[in-house]
Amino acid sequence: MWRLMRRRQDTQPEVAGEVAAQAAVTVAPVEPDLDAAAFFDVDNTMMRGASIYHFARGLATRGLFTTSDLFKFAVGQAVFRLRGNENPEHIAVARETALAFVAGAKVDDVVRLGEEIYDEVMADRIWGGTRALAQHHLDAGQRVWLVTATPIELARVIAQRLGLTGALGTVAETSNGVYTGRLVGDLLHGPAKAEAVRALARREGLDLTRCTAYSDSANDLPMLSLVGTAVAINPDSELREHARKHDWQIRDFRTGRKATMTALPIAAGVGAVAGGVAAGIALRRHYRR
Repeated sequence: MWRLMRRRQDTQPEVAGEVAAQAAVTVAPVEPDLDAAAFFDVDNTMMRGASIYHFARGLATRGLFTTSDLFKFAVGQAVFRLRGNENPEHIAVARETALAFVAGAKVDDVVRLGEEIYDEVMADRIWGGTRALAQHHLDAGQRVWLVTATPIELARVIAQRLGLTGALGTVAETSNGVYTGRLVGDLLHGPAKAEAVRALARREGLDLTRCTAYSDSANDLPMLSLVGTAVAINPDSELREHARKHDWQIRDFRTGRKATMTALPIAAGVGAVAGGVAAGIALRRHYRR
């Protein structure tokens, strides 16, 4: 009797496996929609705050620079946000400063730190509503791209963690896996985003009239105006007004205090560069050690 019971117990997992396999339902694969895609800005659209600022915060927790350094960059970003404009000279100076500091850093180190800091700091700052919109496009068989002034290495980390198709970001020149301190082109900001999307559409065979773009900032009007469907996410006042005039969708995932605070960090141009300066300082100090 004992042997018979043992034999039955031994066969139970096998029987359960067979039954489960027979009852399994094959889900039909999503048919790719190769003509359409969605393009998402990152800062304050996909993520609360500026990704490069959060990256700098993660570096600060590792002791690579001081909290006072971070505070200075945060104040600079807040001032920019309140003024609501961009001084080309300030952007140029900040950009050159950031590039000078990052020169000599290893790309692999930046990617590794980006992955660690995303998991520690950024993952909880993804807007659930925006993430759901991205997933809706993926479920429809469409490709989903991030388009951001954030360095491409960090942008790719975010895209990978979110399960998106890929990212378009600011490209820094490298040589043998090390940053040279120069940009390839310029910051991916404003009109440059639209040009990047247009170039990608040519490469991928996309019909821009069937594409959708999402952003929080009027700085991205060139990109939003390029596609068939534009959606304002957590929009600034200028974009909200423009969206209303043109009957664009407006989705605001902020509530209460979050909706009334522009808070730290900021829109793409100066905000991304300021955070980049902070990150550059941290990396430079790291390599000096």
